Amino acid sequence: MSTTMTTTKHNPKNGNGDSPSVHSGNGEETYQATFSPRFDIWEGDDELVLYGDLPGVDPDSLDIAFENRQLTIHGKVCNRHDDDRMLYSEYGVGDFHRTFTIGEAIDSERINAELHDGVLTLHLPKSEQAKPRRIKVTAN
Repeated sequence: MSTTMTTTKHNPKNGNGDSPSVHSGNGEETYQATFSPRFDIWEGDDELVLYGDLPGVDPDSLDIAFENRQLTIHGKVCNRHDDDRMLYSEYGVGDFHRTFTIGEAIDSERINAELHDGVLTLHLPKSEQAKPRRIKVTAN
């Protein structure tokens, strides 16, 4: 069985590499995503598993939601150094946002997430109607 899944990345930056700020109509200032973490997606008979590369992310800064077939992952990575002596950096710092559209029936009550050694692992169990099953053939 093949799973249909689409992904949306947000990665706008202003000229100085910072997240551009956005002012909402109610006076609040929010920040757009500055980088998009990479994810691997694995499909088994019973579940989908997403592995996200999130080094430096605090589990308390993650916001993960699943609604209407949309899996959204928001988070923030803080600077590791507060001085200007960084010689070179490819490490994503700032807010991030990823959205995945899941084309399978997922049992949302059993979704779980864990973060170990900078890798986010999301288990999305398939509902019973989405699991493959064998059809028994009978003869007269």
